[in-house]
Amino acid sequence: MPQSLKRTSAQTGASHHAGSFPTVRVLVACLLRTWLVGAGFNTRGMQNIGFAYAMDPGLMELYHDPEMLRLARRRYATHYNTHPFWTPLLVGIFLGMERKIAKGLFPVEILENVRTTTIYTLSAIGDSFFGGSVLVLWSLVTGCLYVSGHGGVAVALGAGLFVSLALFKALTFWYGFREGLNFLHRLGRWNLINWGQRFKLVNAILIVLFWALAWPGEIVWYSWLPVTFCFGVLAITISALGLSREILAAFLVAVYLGLPWLRHLWTWLF
Repeated sequence: MPQSLKRTSAQTGASHHAGSFPTVRVLVACLLRTWLVGAGFNTRGMQNIGFAYAMDPGLMELYHDPEMLRLARRRYATHYNTHPFWTPLLVGIFLGMERKIAKGLFPVEILENVRTTTIYTLSAIGDSFFGGSVLVLWSLVTGCLYVSGHGGVAVALGAGLFVSLALFKALTFWYGFREGLNFLHRLGRWNLINWGQRFKLVNAILIVLFWALAWPGEIVWYSWLPVTFCFGVLAITISALGLSREILAAFLVAVYLGLPWLRHLWTWLF
C-alpha cells in the first residue's frame, strides 16, 4: 500500500476515535499526571518523561492505530523543560492540538513549529514570576509569621495557597485545552513579568521585616548599616561575576557553623 494511502487510512481511523474525545476520565488522568512531571527528571530530556507520561492517556484515546500512537508519543519524548506550574496548561494546549491533528484539521508540522517557542517562553515567565517572586514571597511571609509566633497562621496560609495552586492548574489545563494557543494572548494581558518585579520589591521589604523580627537583641538602626552595605556589595559581586549563589550560601553556612571550631583551632595554634 502506498505511504500516502497508509497515512490517510491511519488518519481516518484516528479521526473516528477523536470524535468521542475528550472524556472526563481521560482529562482527569492527564491533569493528575501533570503533578508528577518532575518524577522522571533526567539530564538529557529534563522533564520529558513526566511530560510524555501526562500526555499519554489522551494520546492513547486519540490514536488507536499503533503506528500513529508511536509517532505521537515520539513527539513528546524530546527535550522538555519549563516551570512545573505551567505543565497543566501546556498539556491542555497540546491535547487540543493533537485532537485537531487526529481529525486531519492540523498538520503535524504546526505542532512542531509552535511547541518549542511556547514551552520556553512560558519557562522564562514561570521562572521569573513563580520561582523568583511568588514562591519567595510565600516563604518570607511564612518565615515572618513563624518568628512572630503565628505558626498556625503560617500553616493555614500554606494549605490555602496549595489549594489555590491546584485550582490554578486545573483552570489553566481546561482553558488551554478549550482555547488552545489563543489562551496565550489572554495570558499576555496578565502582565506577569511586571507583577513579578513588583513582588520582588515587596520581598525586599519582607527580608528586612524578617531580620527585624528574628533579631535577638535590641534593634539599633545605625548598627545595621555596615552589614547592609556588605550584603549589597556581596550581591553586586555575585551578579557581576556570575557566581553560584547556592555554593556561596553553603560556604557561608559552613563557615558560620565551623566558627567555634576555627576559634578553638586558632587559640590552640597561637
